Amino acid sequence: MTDSIKTASSPPAPGRLRLVGAVALLALVAAMAYDTRVVTIGSEHDVREQGFSAEAFGAKTFPEVKADIEKRAVDAVELAKALAADKQAAAAKYGVAGGTGPVIPVTFTGVVGERKSNFNVVAVEGLPPELTVRVQTGPALNGTELRDATGTISFGQFTNQIEYQDAGSALNNEVKKQVLAGIDPNALTGKTVTVTGVFRLVNPKSWIVTPVRFEVKG
Repeated sequence: MTDSIKTASSPPAPGRLRLVGAVALLALVAAMAYDTRVVTIGSEHDVREQGFSAEAFGAKTFPEVKADIEKRAVDAVELAKALAADKQAAAAKYGVAGGTGPVIPVTFTGVVGERKSNFNVVAVEGLPPELTVRVQTGPALNGTELRDATGTISFGQFTNQIEYQDAGSALNNEVKKQVLAGIDPNALTGKTVTVTGVFRLVNPKSWIVTPVRFEVKG
């Protein structure tokens, strides 16, 4: 009886192993390249856009808010008379309800007087002497009047209260960038300015206006 002769498989040659490894590596690199997307900042694929960006919200939304305020702004003298005649009716006619009081768009031309803190007082001819108009000129801008001015930005559009608050701050920051940049609030006293903006009607004798347009005439 003849014994069967079994021959063991020879181990792969080192050169062959290197070749197989190189092919596998190339395949892996090709797969990774196929699955890789070049992302442009701000594009729909930018992962940063998956979360709320206050800065992006402010830059995108401010032009819309500004245009709405300028379109609806009422002359300050006309508004003061309407408020004196019927505060509730005037607020309903000219303003947008929200928070601690309606937010009303207004426009006026006047002479800048005293500066205090982050405000410049503006004397507007034709307004009652007991009415003080202050314009926020920075460096800090407070309040959420811009966010609430149109009535189209609501809490439900945001994940939480922090984002909702940040949205208001972001719009204020755009005012500093787009409206007040280049203006020295400490050098405005005695100059004539034309302002369009919004204020929250809390005290009818004190308007604190956040501007969306601020023109220095001289």
